[in-house]
Amino acid sequence: MPLTLTPKRERYLLLTLSGMQFSHILDFMIMMPLGPILIKEFGISTHEFGFLVASYSFSAALAGLLAATFVDKFERKRLLLIVFALFGLATLACGLSPSYATLLVARGLAGAFGGIMGAMVQTLVGDLIPFERRATASGIISASFSLSTVAGVPVSLWLANHFQWRAPFILIACTTVLFLIIGLKFLPDVRHHLSQAKRAHPFSAMFEVLHDANHLRALVFTMLILFSGFTVIPYITVYAVANVGIAQHDIFYIYLVGGAATLFTSRLIGRWADAAGKVKIYRLMAVCATVPLFAVTHTEAAPLWLWLIFTTLFFVLISGRMIPAMAIITSAATPKLRGTFMSLNSATQQLASGLAATLAGFITTQNATGQIAGYDKVGYVAIAANLLAIAFVTRIVMHDQPAK
Repeated sequence: MPLTLTPKRERYLLLTLSGMQFSHILDFMIMMPLGPILIKEFGISTHEFGFLVASYSFSAALAGLLAATFVDKFERKRLLLIVFALFGLATLACGLSPSYATLLVARGLAGAFGGIMGAMVQTLVGDLIPFERRATASGIISASFSLSTVAGVPVSLWLANHFQWRAPFILIACTTVLFLIIGLKFLPDVRHHLSQAKRAHPFSAMFEVLHDANHLRALVFTMLILFSGFTVIPYITVYAVANVGIAQHDIFYIYLVGGAATLFTSRLIGRWADAAGKVKIYRLMAVCATVPLFAVTHTEAAPLWLWLIFTTLFFVLISGRMIPAMAIITSAATPKLRGTFMSLNSATQQLASGLAATLAGFITTQNATGQIAGYDKVGYVAIAANLLAIAFVTRIVMHDQPAK
């Protein structure tokens, strides 16, 4: 590896990156449980709410494409901290938005900076963590998703219910200040990629990445995975309240229980993937994920305990398959172009999630009684994309994999 870290510094690195991802993931996730509140507050339709979710993703996709032209020209730590600070300001703007239109713009800015930041986090994992521990590292980073669901979302919902919907965004902006300070202290400088010869034009690195067939296969794989999740995810809360009969004040249990479960399973899945094989464990987790994908999108009126079983399985398996998947995708990159590739991969993730949320918004409708119709069709689309990803994963070559 270009820079060898001691076990202690590696642990501090991963915990710091997890903290940054916590802010980013919570900022994205909080929109889903706030759905019923925002629809009522602004008097918007499910389609317009879908645009609120998708604006974040589409902006992140565009920013990822632009970032691919310059990320490998800067020292990693400095670029990450600057983008993270801008992300915090954009999130604060969300909390101060006076209307639906301004919130839509602010969400787009948060998505743009958050998308670049997420790509930089995965780039640092690829740069600094050896292949044989990379799925374990992805599991630790994924714990930020668990922490955001088990702690961040319930606290944010409590703030939204007891104060107003703006409070969660202000809380997230405050966490960025904390993790900026921690990042300044614990993130190492990463400069090895700067020794490359200067390229003729800013798009040369992007063209070089896209000329590699293995990179393209990894990007298609990314799109299939994200599409299979984000057709379903944005409307879980709205569907739970409108169709399943879950009370708004009980929504936080979905995130509390699901997040607590993934907090334990994410690191276990990462270690398991490193020990048993990343592709093997990905396919196992993805096959199992079809069960909660079907259950969550087809359940009608149900008691809270049954809905929690379905949603907890959804959290564990949908996020669990991403742990070996991210290790596979990161390892598919040619090391000298990893920053550019991961920016393009981030753009692909966000584009897929934005398209998925938009498609789901058009498939679903809200009838006269307030119930959501068409969510079962969304489930079939998600399952189809998941099965395609399972079939596609073996076509990806992992460059960093030790020769056998």
